[in-house]
Amino acid sequence: METPETLADVRTRIDAIDGQLVRLLAEREGLVRAAAAFKRDEGAVRAPDRVERVVALARERAADAGLSPEVAETVWRAMIGAFIDLELTEHATRRG
Repeated sequence: METPETLADVRTRIDAIDGQLVRLLAEREGLVRAAAAFKRDEGAVRAPDRVERVVALARERAADAGLSPEVAETVWRAMIGAFIDLELTEHATRRG
């Protein structure tokens, strides 16, 4: 990867990465909505054991990729929390 030469270069690259992240998050949201159909109750939606496994895997992948595991954990916990809220809403809507 080329070293950015200006702040504008850095911001352009960040904006491009943000676009990729938004597309991936949209794909993840679709899967979260689909998962709601398979879960019977709020406990299954919250799935604390699953959350911990996902966060641990994110930390491992972060370390391998050169990302701070602490940053990865913070981002993943925020993302998972937002998707749990969405899934709880989706789950409640599907139940009627």
